[in-house]
Amino acid sequence: MGVVALFALAGCSQGTPAAAPSAPSASSTSSAATPAASAPAGFASGDVRISLVRQLSSGDYFEQWLAGAQAEAKALNVKLEVSSGDGNNDKQALNLEQAVTSKSDAIIVDHGFAQTVQPAIKKAADAKIPLVAFDVDPGTPGAITLDQDDHQIAEQALGALKADTGGSGEVVYVYVAGFAPLDRRDETWNRFKKDNPGIKQVAQIGVVNSSTASAVADQAKAALQAHPGAKAIFAPYDEFAKGAALAVKELGLGDKVKIYGADVSTADIGVITEPGSPWVATSATDPSNVGRVAVRAAALLVAGSQVEHKLTVPPTLITQKGLRDAGITGVEQLTKAFPSLATPDVARVPWAAS
Repeated sequence: MGVVALFALAGCSQGTPAAAPSAPSASSTSSAATPAASAPAGFASGDVRISLVRQLSSGDYFEQWLAGAQAEAKALNVKLEVSSGDGNNDKQALNLEQAVTSKSDAIIVDHGFAQTVQPAIKKAADAKIPLVAFDVDPGTPGAITLDQDDHQIAEQALGALKADTGGSGEVVYVYVAGFAPLDRRDETWNRFKKDNPGIKQVAQIGVVNSSTASAVADQAKAALQAHPGAKAIFAPYDEFAKGAALAVKELGLGDKVKIYGADVSTADIGVITEPGSPWVATSATDPSNVGRVAVRAAALLVAGSQVEHKLTVPPTLITQKGLRDAGITGVEQLTKAFPSLATPDVARVPWAAS
């Protein structure tokens, strides 16, 4: 995954009116929905172009995030032009430069390494192109930032860990520094340890690459073998949690070691609900919903509407028991059992059907 920030970052002011809509591009990836009668002219005609510049596209979370963004673009009659750096920060920066040069009506930056994307984000601001930054520090006051409440995500998962362990026990922690969402979750973890001295961190592991789950599985096996007294793993990213679950399963420790994670996807649900799974709780937003919010925010900016500079999507604690009791097998069913995952009032578009 390179040096990427895994979740959102936020701020607070007014949106900037976008440049005039440009002509459709042959590289557009979605369009053609019937707009509401009151839609602004550019949306009614289908001429609005929004560039989605991604740092990474592989993995369940990122795939579902994109699916939500594309669905919302279709609903708003927007052409969503998608590019991915495929984990290469320099490639993402080049894609962002190209979005600025092509005079997109708005740009969404989905994750990224701040040092490589900030120069191009500044160029977008200088060109008065509205920009929404998800899970990366844009370094430009005019950009809208979108994030999940990462502190609350960690608080919810750790609350479940504390309840299950009685506030004491050895814990293996999975973390990689330099990723904005993980760094925020780490802040909560450090406060949690101070407030709960019975919790002992006995090992810190973690890696982010193109095969994060399998790499973490190897590290987790070594950590658990070195610390046989461990009874929990705090893995605040779903690829971390999947790797940890694989390690616990391979070591036959499912009855002894429980995993508390973050994020959710259909694949994650399969891991959490399978018989004997040690992954018992995860705090998450619906990635598809977050993708939708990002596109709505960008659309509002194109229309010249005011948008809060800091947009935050609140998480929900999803438990293994809750998933099993409700018979949930995929993310499309989640909001039925956990309705707080839907956030239609975050960056609501007034001309779109509710």
